[in-house]
Amino acid sequence: MGAGSVPLTTADGAPVEVRRSARRRRTVAAFWENGTAVVAIPAHFSGAQEREWVDRMLEKLRRQGTRRRAGARKGRTDAALAARAAELSATYLGGRAVPASVRWVTNQNSRWGSATPSEGTIRLSHKLQQMPQWVIDYVLLHELAHLLVAAHNAAFWRLLAAYPETERAKAFLEGVSFATARGLAADNSDADDVLDAGGDMDAEADEAGTAAC
Repeated sequence: MGAGSVPLTTADGAPVEVRRSARRRRTVAAFWENGTAVVAIPAHFSGAQEREWVDRMLEKLRRQGTRRRAGARKGRTDAALAARAAELSATYLGGRAVPASVRWVTNQNSRWGSATPSEGTIRLSHKLQQMPQWVIDYVLLHELAHLLVAAHNAAFWRLLAAYPETERAKAFLEGVSFATARGLAADNSDADDVLDAGGDMDAEADEAGTAAC
């Protein structure tokens, strides 16, 4: 828990990291990150509150069977992401968008994804990895479309019109950005793994900045 204490592990031996955040006031979150169970708590929690909530959230993760392995969800590795890009290009863009590389990156905090048409490269923020697959697919398809049309003009948006989740995904990401900009979110976590310290479910959003791709 605190500095100098014995390292925490889950019941099956996975490492546990406790993150205190001054931006959190009442909510506690738990999620898997690269094989580590992360429990995010308000900075003002006492040691006793920390122990109580870490135990509760680790048990919640155990009950829900939340994945430990990195890449356990579809598309959470670079290879799987590239394969998914090929599928989306074939389905919605007639296979015309053929990226030279598609990868996850950890240095994009102000955008969900980016593309360099001249190089044929696509990068998606790792902060998307905890989001629903249909949201990831939208961002990936968005960047694939940029390989064909660089600007956000009418021709660009026509390319995305066939994807049935475009408007839903845009609204989802806008909601995440709205919450983040107002300090309602501090961690990259699954909404199902967030609890209000009073005991109620309380969905929180990803801290990935604006929804501009």
